[in-house]
Amino acid sequence: MNTLSRIVAPADPARRRLAVSAALASAALSLGLAAAGGLAPGAARAQAWPAKPVRLIVPAAAGSAPDVIARLLADRLGAAWGQTVIVDNRPGAGGIPGMSALARSANDGYTLGFVPAAMGTITPLVYKNPQFNPDTDLSAVATVGTSPLMLVTHANSSVNTLADLEKLARANPGKVNFAAPQPNSLPHLAGELVSKLGNMNLFTVPYPGPPAAVTAVIAGDAIVTADGIPGVLQHVKSGRLRALGVTSAQRLPGLDVPAVAEQYPGFDVVGWFQLLVPAGTPSAVGERVNTDLNAITRLPEVVAKLAELGVYPRQDSPVAAREFFASQQKVARRLVAELGIKPQ
Repeated sequence: MNTLSRIVAPADPARRRLAVSAALASAALSLGLAAAGGLAPGAARAQAWPAKPVRLIVPAAAGSAPDVIARLLADRLGAAWGQTVIVDNRPGAGGIPGMSALARSANDGYTLGFVPAAMGTITPLVYKNPQFNPDTDLSAVATVGTSPLMLVTHANSSVNTLADLEKLARANPGKVNFAAPQPNSLPHLAGELVSKLGNMNLFTVPYPGPPAAVTAVIAGDAIVTADGIPGVLQHVKSGRLRALGVTSAQRLPGLDVPAVAEQYPGFDVVGWFQLLVPAGTPSAVGERVNTDLNAITRLPEVVAKLAELGVYPRQDSPVAAREFFASQQKVARRLVAELGIKPQ
């Protein structure tokens, strides 16, 4: 029952008009107060979210780079919302345990997912039963940032450039080892694509993860590998590794390293992180998450910490986040198709 319907109208017409006018003024004042706070009536109702702790599913192990980034943001978001953001690690199997748990969660706004590129777009293509469909089960609400990769070789190698790597590999077909970190990971697929574009026929040696692959190159057991910038930059600076190229479309600020695209035009394969929610989550929640995350990733101290982790913040809207996710699905499909990877 609204304000006007609660009025018991006086019998006298003048008094009736006065009472109605007072009711209208009261209603206008209520709306004005909401507007003064930057809130429309619907937004005022949504302001109650979150009324309890929020779960943030991370499809990666505790202590991993994605986990470190997720916890950094969880602390900040929790402070902004006045609620605890609980990080729920679900590692393994290309991210399937975490991604499927996110897809099956209630779409009430109290479960978010911190999703790395490969787990959101490559996993559904390379597993026969990924247990989630990103097109129907999930929706992107915000982009945290992008994370380019770096191709590296041993500092004492005769390989100084990608052109040198081509020359060496073609002269020794099938004998130049590529240390592949985690089968079907983004660094693995990026390295395979470089091999194909350069007609190098690199011999792929699988390793259980990026640290092991990097160690193999430092030890001289492999000629080249690819990894996120934080995983190799310290070794480049210390003189144990030599950078051959970054996988972003252009060179990165502060790094005197060529882009792979300078050797292979159009090459652009980067990692990224987004916040996803179960399909059907209220749009008001997505807007709130997006707005608050964008504010956090503009903070100088957060920008600096993300830079240490090789992440370049990217602010967008929920619509733009969904468009970015769709564009990265196309990149993933192209990678998988060009490399001839079949679901297993």
